[in-house]
Amino acid sequence: MTERAIIGKASKRILPFLFLLYVVSYLDRGNVAFAKLPMLADLKFSESIFGFGAGLFFVGYVIAGIPSVFVAERWSTRRWLGKILIIWGCCTVGVGFVNTTLEFYGARFLLGMAEAGFFPIVILYLSSWFPAQVRAGALSGLIVAVPVSFMISAPLSAACMSLSWFGVAGWRWIFILQGLPAVILGFVTPFYLSDRPSEAIWLEPAERDWLTNELAREADLKRKHSNLSIRQALTSRYVLVLSAALSFIVLASYGYILWLPTTIQQHSGRSNEQSTLLSAIPFVAAALTVQLTAKSSDRRRERKLHTAVPLIIAGLSFAIITVPGQSFPMTMFWLCITGMSLWAWSPPFWVLPTITMGESAAAASVGFINTIGNVGGFVGPSLVGYLLSAGVSPRVAVQVLSFCFVVSGALILTLRVPSPAPQGDKTFDHATPVNYK
Repeated sequence: MTERAIIGKASKRILPFLFLLYVVSYLDRGNVAFAKLPMLADLKFSESIFGFGAGLFFVGYVIAGIPSVFVAERWSTRRWLGKILIIWGCCTVGVGFVNTTLEFYGARFLLGMAEAGFFPIVILYLSSWFPAQVRAGALSGLIVAVPVSFMISAPLSAACMSLSWFGVAGWRWIFILQGLPAVILGFVTPFYLSDRPSEAIWLEPAERDWLTNELAREADLKRKHSNLSIRQALTSRYVLVLSAALSFIVLASYGYILWLPTTIQQHSGRSNEQSTLLSAIPFVAAALTVQLTAKSSDRRRERKLHTAVPLIIAGLSFAIITVPGQSFPMTMFWLCITGMSLWAWSPPFWVLPTITMGESAAAASVGFINTIGNVGGFVGPSLVGYLLSAGVSPRVAVQVLSFCFVVSGALILTLRVPSPAPQGDKTFDHATPVNYK
């Protein structure tokens, strides 16, 4: 079997399952956006209460992020992921039973703690299975789950809102029904995944040996070209800039996501259910661009511009929405352009901290970047909620978020990205892309 076929075999085994887990993850963290309108009416919450509660997810996320990564690295990725899934599924169901402000705050905080380690753990898991030359493409198979989850969540949440089983409001069923898949998958994960290629019984011995040796060779190259300690990695300008950039990205992204149904309703005048369904359209557009950007990044072995350019485009297109006098179809067009750029940056971005550092430094750096970056997830919803409650025009709130997208792209452009290996050291022929599906 050829080297490319081995990578393809690993991709077909691992990526669809991780894709499913990530879809469930984003369903459970983002469904509050679709439940927002009826929840606020039912519980008499203000925009600022909703924004603060939605943002508290990221406070828990920041607190538990790095410890969760180290547990996975030192114990077992598959077993820890299984436990994480069960816990966050139960927390999601719990959001469906809140009645007071404090209960809402507490439920979102605990959900954030439960989900904290999932994404950085999966990033590191993929780095232990896929060589750096094809890693952006592998990551795209995961990242595309984000827009797909919102494509699914919009009609699914609209359907849940129409339910009134046992006299329970439809918005509560959004959380109850969407939390259960995580619990089920939590029991499946430890049996389906293998921690590393050497333990994969579904690979032939020669395939296991080649993939193990290839990753070991890559690890040796990292040790020769970068012997950073964990402390040196976390205090390096490279990691700090990536962390700051991600903070601005997450701040702007969650402001966009959480208020997307509201924005559509304000511009279209349609009902809650219709606005929720229309919210799926920008995510359809986003799903089309993630893998294209990742394959381009792998083919050219270039990460910085593939990260920065989509972010700047997202900022500019989102800002254009505030131009007065536009028709609703034109507003949807710019929302779709923003959506297409909103996740295209992600696969090349997450290759950046893994291409040169050793395992421990990379694990700490990915956890640190993800943790610090997600501070923006608390600031974004809280800031937008505060501005709207204070009577500030939604146009100003959108302009603030747009500026954050542009700042994040500008920060990435300041990076000096080190080469992951000596020039000319190429394992794969990049003229023919790997099929990651």
